[in-house]
Amino acid sequence: MKKIKVGIAGTRGMSTLMGLNSIEDVEITAVCDLDEGHLKDIAEKTGVQKTYRVFEDMLESDIDAVIISTPMQCHVPQTIAALEAGKHVMSEVTAGVSMDELWWLCETVEKYKKTYMFAENYIYAPKVQIVKNMVRAGVFGDPYYAEGMYMHNIGDLFVYPNGKTSWRSYWQCGIRGNFYPTHSLGPTMQWFPDDRVTEISTFSPGIYNDIGLKQDSGTTTMCRTEKGKLIQIRTDCMSAHPHNMDSYYFQGTKGAFRSKAHGEDIDRISLIGEDSPIHNMKWKNISEFTDYLPERYKNATEEQKKAGHDGGDFFIVEDFINAVRDNKQPELDVYKACEWTAVGLLSGISVANNGRHIEVPHFRPNTPVTEKIIKL
Repeated sequence: MKKIKVGIAGTRGMSTLMGLNSIEDVEITAVCDLDEGHLKDIAEKTGVQKTYRVFEDMLESDIDAVIISTPMQCHVPQTIAALEAGKHVMSEVTAGVSMDELWWLCETVEKYKKTYMFAENYIYAPKVQIVKNMVRAGVFGDPYYAEGMYMHNIGDLFVYPNGKTSWRSYWQCGIRGNFYPTHSLGPTMQWFPDDRVTEISTFSPGIYNDIGLKQDSGTTTMCRTEKGKLIQIRTDCMSAHPHNMDSYYFQGTKGAFRSKAHGEDIDRISLIGEDSPIHNMKWKNISEFTDYLPERYKNATEEQKKAGHDGGDFFIVEDFINAVRDNKQPELDVYKACEWTAVGLLSGISVANNGRHIEVPHFRPNTPVTEKIIKL
């Protein structure tokens, strides 16, 4: 089996390091970051031999694939450069920062036919996978509603340790709308098979802080899918609230799932049954439904589980490496990446216009140029 050499852009991408090191015939041979001191420190800790401060220089090395974990405004320019250099790409969220960027991304993946994978790792959480398999087995009946919530105050990240303004002050909290939707939308979309978001409306209570940035004190985006399902997505990175970055609710005709809301809480499922009639249903701990975990989760080694997110950080890179080996596009392909990112980008237009309804383009292979528009 040919060894796959991987380069990582942005030392934040070290979250994938343990997962990659757990896969046979994969080697991390290069790391790139603008911060030279941090770059050297990472190289010493990990044993990576080649370090670069210029991304294009790393692309000239003999790596086969690159993981892009740089600030979000760099994702599309760097992905395009990597694809043009003949490299496979796994990109952190979000896919891009403008609607035009999303179309450029689709066009470039189609042109160079290299593997592109969206690194939405929350999808790989065991609880998300359990509910996904239960949906496909028909246990929840007909699914029709879901919620996702990402609460993460990032007020300490607006300025770098050296006193300079962080990119987050611009591309995240310097704009309006749901700038970071995919950790909520990605998992919930796993529970609506063969469906896509077709329209959104976003609402906000306004700004309730004195930081001086444009980002709302929480946004709520209502998404309707092609099959008529409803998904509510809330993102709040400005309010006074403990971190709660993976909160979900899911409803089907035969039962529901609710994730834990606090550290001492539990993930739970309720299904209609003899001991739980519809008028008096009871919650059960999700641990009673682990039979629905994918086999690879059940058989995961301790090393794989330590990769992060209960093993999710291993399985996401495993899927990427398998896609590279097979020269194919993964489940989290460029079209899903762009659809879920577009929900956030379009939410800015919606919330600035009092919740105006906005159509989400249909991202698919060879989309006609006449459809690469924003419909108001």
